[in-house]
Amino acid sequence: MPVQFQIVVFAVIAAVVLFQLYNVLGKRVGRQPQEDAKTAVTGPTPNETPAIASAIDPATLASIATLKARDPAFDPARFLDGARQAYETIVRGYASGDRAALKPLLKPNVMASFEAGIAARETRGETETVEFLFPPRADLEGAAAEGDKAVAKVRFLAELRSRVTKASGETADSETGEPLVEERRTAEHWTFERTLGAADPNWVLARVEPANA
Repeated sequence: MPVQFQIVVFAVIAAVVLFQLYNVLGKRVGRQPQEDAKTAVTGPTPNETPAIASAIDPATLASIATLKARDPAFDPARFLDGARQAYETIVRGYASGDRAALKPLLKPNVMASFEAGIAARETRGETETVEFLFPPRADLEGAAAEGDKAVAKVRFLAELRSRVTKASGETADSETGEPLVEERRTAEHWTFERTLGAADPNWVLARVEPANA
């Protein structure tokens, strides 16, 4: 294939990816740091549509174009929507100890790590529930073909409220009397993988790493 034609092909792919990413990343997902003062007083408007303006890094765009070249069906918008749903399912599943819900969404090594955390909580006789205070923000930070695998990295920013119930049924600290409730902002990089050309189109979580909040 002539070099000039290859350049044109990748330019077209990059343009398509840019348009698809703008449709998703041009909309805000979750609460932004500058909104803290507003939401702390008034809370979010019930019918408010979150939207953010995210700059697309050229290197990220180029990496996504290489995946599109190997897998033309890859749709960044659809992937990001599915990843966000998987994120919420996994976070809730880990808190509730729902192994059946987690297993098909995680690679074996990640499942083993989650299983250890669930088992430790069960040993203490504790149960936990978690809720999202706002829809989590999800940013696609890269997607590429690595050998026979498609790999995509997403940065999630979420605000969670978790409640712990002890084995005794207590929902408050026995010494301070404070409710065993924690509200926190969490930022993580989640890396998803799937096998290119496989009959199963689903992505699974392959790695979790901390990210800057």
